[in-house]
Amino acid sequence: MNLRNATALITGGSSGIGLAIAKVLIDAGTRVAITGRDEKKLYKAAEMLHAVPIRADVTNEADIARTYREVFQAFADLDILVNNAGSGVFKKLVDMDRASFEAVFATNVTGAMLMAREAAKHFIQRNRGNIINICSTASLRGSANGTAYYASKFALRGMTECWRAELRQHNIRVFLVNPSEVLTSFAAAAGYTQKENPTKLRAEDIAFMVKAILEMDDRGFTPELTIFATNPKD
Repeated sequence: MNLRNATALITGGSSGIGLAIAKVLIDAGTRVAITGRDEKKLYKAAEMLHAVPIRADVTNEADIARTYREVFQAFADLDILVNNAGSGVFKKLVDMDRASFEAVFATNVTGAMLMAREAAKHFIQRNRGNIINICSTASLRGSANGTAYYASKFALRGMTECWRAELRQHNIRVFLVNPSEVLTSFAAAAGYTQKENPTKLRAEDIAFMVKAILEMDDRGFTPELTIFATNPKD
C-alpha cells in the first residue's frame, strides 16, 4: 500500500514500539492517531510526532467507542490499526494471582479484540484495510514465570489466525509481528531490569519492519513476521 496520506491508529503509541511505529509512519506521510493512558506522556509524544492524541484505555469499552469517534472526526477514514498496547506480569505459577493474570489478558487479548472488532466493521464496509497485531516471540514457546504474559500472546496469535480466515475475503490484511527482546520501558513496567545493550533490538527495528510489510502491494501480504536480534549478549 502507499503510506502517503494513509491513516493509522496505534494503541499504546506514546512510548516504546508504538511510538517508534508512529514516527516511521508519519515520516512516510501517514496521518496517525495514537492512544495511551498516561495523558502527560501521550500529549508530549503527540506534539513531538504531530500525531492526533486520544487518551484511552483499551480495557474500557466506552474508551474504545470514543477512540473511533475521535479517529473518524480527525481523519474521516481509517486504513491501518496497530494493536500495540500491552502489559506483562512475570511470576511463578505458585505466586500467580487472579487479578494480575486477568489484567494482562484484559489488555493483551480482550483489548486487542475490541479494537480489532471496531476496525473490522469499518474495513469490511470499505472492502480493504490492515490490522497489525504486535505480538511477541513469547507466542512461539513457553517459559518459566511466563504464565500470564506468554499465554496472552498465544491467545493473540490464535485470534490473529481467526481474523485472517474471516477477513481475507474482504481484502483485509491481518499481520502478526513477533519481536524478541526489545529495549523499551516495557521491562520496567513489568517489574524487571533491562540494561543498555548494543546487541539487543531497538523499537526502531520493529517499526521499520512494520512499515516494510505495510508497503507491499495490497495484492499480497506477510501473514507473520518474527524479528530476532542477530547475536544478543546479556
